Formats: sequence, C-alpha cells, structure tokens
Amino acid sequence: MKIYTKTGDRGTTALFGGTRVPKHHIRIETYGTVDELNSWIGLLRDQETGNQRETLLYIQDRLFTLGAVLATDPEKAVLKNGKQRLDIPRISEKDCTALEEEIDRMNEDLPPMTHFVLPGGHTTVSYCHIARCVCRRAERLATHLHDMEPFDNVILSYLNRLSDYLFVLARKLSHSLKADEIKWVPARGDQH
Repeated sequence: MKIYTKTGDRGTTALFGGTRVPKHHIRIETYGTVDELNSWIGLLRDQETGNQRETLLYIQDRLFTLGAVLATDPEKAVLKNGKQRLDIPRISEKDCTALEEEIDRMNEDLPPMTHFVLPGGHTTVSYCHIARCVCRRAERLATHLHDMEPFDNVILSYLNRLSDYLFVLARKLSHSLKADEIKWVPARGDQH
C-alpha cells in the first residue's frame, strides 16, 4: 500500500464511497479531530493509568469506528430502499453504557466534587485533560456536521460520554497518583 497517492495535492480528499470534498470540509475537520483525540488517548494509554489500559485501547477501537462512520459519504452509505450499501461498522448504545459503567466504577472511590478543578497536578492527569478538551472539540464539530448532514445520534452521545469518562479518569488518576487536585476558587480581580 503506497502512503502517498498525490490525489490530495490540490486540496481535496475522498470520503469512503469515493466522493471528493475540500480538505477543510466540516466532515474532514470532524473526523480529523476524532483522529487527533485517538492519538492523545494513545499517549494517555502509554502512561501509568492503573487498570484503565484495556479500556483506553477499546476506546481507541471505538474512535476508529466512529471516524469511519464520519468519513463515509452519507448519500453513498444507504441505498434508496434504506438498506446499508457500504459495509461500515457502527457505534452502539452498548458502547455508551460501557463508558457509563466505567465512570460509575471510578467514581465509587473518589471524594464528591464540590468545585471545578484546575487541569494539572501530574503529567498523566494533564494528558487526560488535554484528551478531554479535544474530545469536547470533536463533539462540537460533530454537532455542527450533524446539523448539516444528520447521522446516527449515538455518535454524539458517545463523544459526550467519552469526555465525561476522561474527566472522571483525570480525577481518578489524580487520586491514585497522589497528585494535587487544585479546586478552582475564582480570584477577586485584585488578588494574586
């Protein structure tokens, strides 16, 4: 398989199904951000994350699936009779439920939230917060794309739940790594 094809040299790329679109198209920006998120989660998985390594690997698999759905031309994915034309994998409600269950498991050992927390305290926790922010950006882009070209709502739910998972994972890692979890208490303009 050749890495360079030269077909994108003029600023377009092909969706799954063959349709060519500009590289700045909202669909490309959306699944590109999901790919960026997947890379951050790979970096997070390479850190000390306790028993979360397998969960993070599974999330990376789900993000590739989600990216495949987003990279598919919706008009070429379905036949006129409503049947699926292209064989692409799907995200399901079970994927969202799996994240919710993991969030609940991690939350059992954490003190209740009383304030927002400042990102940081340990490099691994910071990577987790960066992944959470990229996930939120992917979610914002996906909702924009969904408004223009609707797709299965479960993708939006999954991205939303994944950002929640990453936030709770950051708290869990802060706790297990004995890192400072600094509560955000708004400063009054003249305090430094």
